[in-house]
Amino acid sequence: MRFMVIVKADKKSEAGILPDQKLLAEMGKFNEELAKAGVMLAGEGLQASSKGARVKFDGSKRIVTDGPFAETKELIAGFWLWKVKSKEEAIEWLKRAPFGGGTGVEIRQVFELEDFGPAVTPQMREKDEQLRSSIAKRS
Repeated sequence: MRFMVIVKADKKSEAGILPDQKLLAEMGKFNEELAKAGVMLAGEGLQASSKGARVKFDGSKRIVTDGPFAETKELIAGFWLWKVKSKEEAIEWLKRAPFGGGTGVEIRQVFELEDFGPAVTPQMREKDEQLRSSIAKRS
């Protein structure tokens, strides 16, 4: 099972205030543990929403709104992509993360192709495998 672990933004991250050296070192150590255990597939911090944009799709119209965005509770400061056996395992790993100060983190299971059942044709499966293979080669 794959899970997206979403670190919520706060006023500090939206103001562009970067973590201090101590937290960066602790986070680096935690990421090393995740990687050694084969759990971490990806993980990144995100720039403040002031450097981003949103695109709203309305029929054929595309409406672009530049950041910053007001509601920090709706924003993401960073993420991991983990491969674990269960949601409970993801939670146990997350409990070890070096966060404090009320940091909010959300865990969401990623859809796998099998989750879509018979709607996925053999041709779709083949295309998906080709795409994943192509992406893996570029990494």
